[in-house]
Amino acid sequence: MQPLKIHNSLTGTKDEFVPLQPGRIGLYICGITVYDYCHIGHGRMLVVFDTVVRYLRSLGYAVNFVRNITDIDDKIIKRAAENNEPIDALTARFIRAMDEDCTALGMLRPDHEPRATQHLPAIIDMVERLVKKGYAYVAADGDVLYSVSSFPGYGRLSGKQLKDLRAGARVEIDAAKRDPLDFVLWKAAKPGEPSWQSPWGPGRPGWHIECSAMSTHVLGRHFDIHGGGVDLKFPHHENEIAQSCGAFDTPFVNVWMHNGFVRINDEKMSKSLENFFTIRDVLKVHPPEVVRYFLLSTHYRAPINYSEENLQQARAALDRLYTALRGVQATTPAPNGAALQRFRAAMSDDFNTPEAFAVLQMLARELNTAKAEGRVSEASTLAGQMQELGGILGVLCSEPEQWFKQASGTPGYGTLGDEQIEELIQARVQARRVKNWKESDRIRDQLAAAGILLEDGPKGTTWRRN
Repeated sequence: MQPLKIHNSLTGTKDEFVPLQPGRIGLYICGITVYDYCHIGHGRMLVVFDTVVRYLRSLGYAVNFVRNITDIDDKIIKRAAENNEPIDALTARFIRAMDEDCTALGMLRPDHEPRATQHLPAIIDMVERLVKKGYAYVAADGDVLYSVSSFPGYGRLSGKQLKDLRAGARVEIDAAKRDPLDFVLWKAAKPGEPSWQSPWGPGRPGWHIECSAMSTHVLGRHFDIHGGGVDLKFPHHENEIAQSCGAFDTPFVNVWMHNGFVRINDEKMSKSLENFFTIRDVLKVHPPEVVRYFLLSTHYRAPINYSEENLQQARAALDRLYTALRGVQATTPAPNGAALQRFRAAMSDDFNTPEAFAVLQMLARELNTAKAEGRVSEASTLAGQMQELGGILGVLCSEPEQWFKQASGTPGYGTLGDEQIEELIQARVQARRVKNWKESDRIRDQLAAAGILLEDGPKGTTWRRN
């Protein structure tokens, strides 16, 4: 079997992956800050690492998958105040929404989903360690700050130099800081904000310390893979390294993985730029598998451009796969074979999903040929391979007939329900029986105008939404 190679953001190279414990992998990704609905940029990160976990498990690894929830943060406090809503109610509402989005996109549940507010003892313990070791200090305003200059390796992940950061820093002068690059570990309580008791008085954790404390609490002080969007590489992940290595005097993470941006008109999609689409809004227009296919159609480390054209191309690609699967009874495929080897070669080369999809399209062409030539057993095996490999990518999870009957959300679709469509098809069948071709054509045209395509075959008429 081809060795698994992963691009490590820390080294900048694609290296063979060797887990710390044979057969076992600890994987942590930075989850969602729950103050609003997830946008499609979040969706890409979630889909990418969901697929990574699926593939690692398909190789036989026992993956301990951890995805945190940030449920206390400046943005959360601000949004709750704007809504005149209790913070707990706000975060609970958007956690439910996040779970709905993840379920809709076919996500596996993480093995652990720690929340910041449930890990205050671990957070406080880590801050205490950093203060005692001289990596952090209590500022005059009561905040506890990390001293960036105290950590010699700072900047290794992002490739940034402290002198360059200081020269280009656009930071408001803060008299409480020893260095403008120092960042907060523990924020002193402010009137009206939630707070918890600590050795430095009431306050709440900074964002960066939350992930360091939660990841090491669940996976241990040194684990295999840490992932997230490329926008988190600096300063969030850089700060995590400084905190965790400083607190425990051990290596922190062996492999850092970062997925690229979703872009619109060559700009990063983000809430701050107000150019984002929420996952749930996109799913009103496109089936979840189409969205997954689109998000995986570009290599995870590269940026991907969000557009209706690209989503329609993803739909067309899935239509080709489902068309090949129509009318075939899939059987369990053989454990080996050229297609499986090519698929694994692609996915073991830094999770090359575009090449993996190319394997599915190759199998679809072979399946169409086998069907046309009446090779039933071979067709069944090929269909089983397609479904097995598609499942690793989170696609081909529907029955083909159901796939073609679901509305795609394109304007004009969904104007006719399934029952109405079947009634019109039966009326057309009756018109054809009495050779009323004019009425038959009229019904076909009516269905076509509603986005319904008919296919007449030896076993009768089937339909799908275009």
